[in-house]
Amino acid sequence: MSMPTGPNAIAAIDTMMGTKAGPGARKVYKDLMALKDDESKEMVFPAQYMFKDVPYSPEARGAEDVGAEPEIPEGADLLLPAMDRHNVEYALIGVGPRGSTARSLIAEHPDRFLPSFDPDPNDVMGSIRRIRRLHDEVGLRAVSFFPSGGNPQVPIDDPKMYALYAVCCELDLPVFCCAGVPGPRLPFAPQRVELIDRVMYDFPDLTFVTRHGCEPWEDLIVKLMLKWPNLYYSTSAFSPKYYPKAIVDYANTRGADKVIYAGYFPMGLSLDRIFGELADVPFNDDVWPRFLRGNAARVLKLDE
Repeated sequence: MSMPTGPNAIAAIDTMMGTKAGPGARKVYKDLMALKDDESKEMVFPAQYMFKDVPYSPEARGAEDVGAEPEIPEGADLLLPAMDRHNVEYALIGVGPRGSTARSLIAEHPDRFLPSFDPDPNDVMGSIRRIRRLHDEVGLRAVSFFPSGGNPQVPIDDPKMYALYAVCCELDLPVFCCAGVPGPRLPFAPQRVELIDRVMYDFPDLTFVTRHGCEPWEDLIVKLMLKWPNLYYSTSAFSPKYYPKAIVDYANTRGADKVIYAGYFPMGLSLDRIFGELADVPFNDDVWPRFLRGNAARVLKLDE
């Protein structure tokens, strides 16, 4: 029942990781979405109010350091020590533009970092061209979406998304998509979980992985995963002690091949916290190798 450690530890695949922390992360999120409240605009990342001890935040450093400007590592200096400490072999990261930290990571450490791309569904043809180009240039592994985060928002089942899903099917790329009520203070309607049902019906060849919990529709996403063979759930942005019971129960019964590990480092959770809490998640012994590695390896086609 416990997560394997020591010589039996599993080389994990983290299917959601950022490349910058602190003020650098704020720049990544700036103007990303149409946030209206002043508090959100000052956060390091737009769901910060939901998390304690955000990595490299003043609160995490301790009260005596509040107001100080520490030197915060980024890129390989930020990620690789934490990954090595917890036996994370691969991390899926946003590919970024040429010259970016993420692009350098992918070029310099292809054995550790896997490229994903976050297209703008409001720019359909531009996004289609970039998906194709990145697929050729950097060996794109996945495409990710934040439907509530668009400006304007683009629902999971919108025709603009359909055009991008079609390209993903053509290139055999999995989709990682936020679903459920978003953490940022944005309308949730574009991410209602029932919208996934129509997408899976219309795109039977599409591999679709949910992100960020699917709350409050955890029971519904379990029903849909039972129904659709190419639908998966990833645990991104959740501290392991808060993994939904419906998801843990599903992984331990019929869903061992459908639940995929994802973290949220360095945006909201440290790998130290995640792996410290994973030890107490009541997964069955046969679930751990699939959850931490096998399911992601299959979806991302690492075995090929």
